[in-house]
Amino acid sequence: MTIAAGKPSMGELQEREHGVGHDYAKGSPHIRHHTVRDRLIGDLHALVHEVIDRNGQCRVVELGAGHGTFTDHLLAAGAQITVTEMSEPSAHLLRHRFQHNPNVTVIHDKDGTAACTAGPFDAVVCISVLHHIPDYLTTVKQLVENTVPGGAFFSAQDPLWYPRRSPLSLGLDRGAYFLWRLGQGHLRRGIATRLRRIRGVYDDMNEADMVEYHVVRNGVDEEALQGLLAPAFAKLEVQRYWSTQSGFMQAVGERVCPPSTFSLVARERRSA
Repeated sequence: MTIAAGKPSMGELQEREHGVGHDYAKGSPHIRHHTVRDRLIGDLHALVHEVIDRNGQCRVVELGAGHGTFTDHLLAAGAQITVTEMSEPSAHLLRHRFQHNPNVTVIHDKDGTAACTAGPFDAVVCISVLHHIPDYLTTVKQLVENTVPGGAFFSAQDPLWYPRRSPLSLGLDRGAYFLWRLGQGHLRRGIATRLRRIRGVYDDMNEADMVEYHVVRNGVDEEALQGLLAPAFAKLEVQRYWSTQSGFMQAVGERVCPPSTFSLVARERRSA
């Protein structure tokens, strides 16, 4: 995405949305549901252990860690972590939180390019991140180029590509989101944002539109990611599942709703 002169950069928009006092737990409850969270934690531990067994170490670059929701679990699994954050307040909090841990390095990534040059590393972790990046395919390609042989790539909690989803899938997903929004306050903002999205109108000065960039480009193309990663890794797996903000709708949706979200893990990076 190109930002015209005088318009805020993606980094500035991210910082507006995730500034001082931002509550990631309230803003991202979909990764707090125990079924989703437990699966992610289990996947991360398994991935780190696999890489350590193969490479003797696991140097991870974790993009957009927020306040470190999953950083602790990567550490517990035995990883050494470079964390990148576009929000300066979030980066400051992470530095303070991990200041006494030599296995964590925090980078304030103003323009979203630091992770691509922070290598070499053994694993890339992107949890609820790719849908915020306008040109995510180029970013992933650069990350893979800095991943050493035997390494891995892991992403999760990104919305499936809208054009391949049924009207039922999209309708249930948006309805569940709106029900959750009703109980969160900021209702006027939520309604205004939803009306713009229904009309297909997006304000590139407004963080509510640009930070959740998947609504601008119709989700994240999991098949394009597969095509990009398959030549570089020996093993590749995509999991499609239901995920939403509402605890009630999460419990119901896991049984009856079509998938809305995906995770992807690529293992055993091939030699260049």
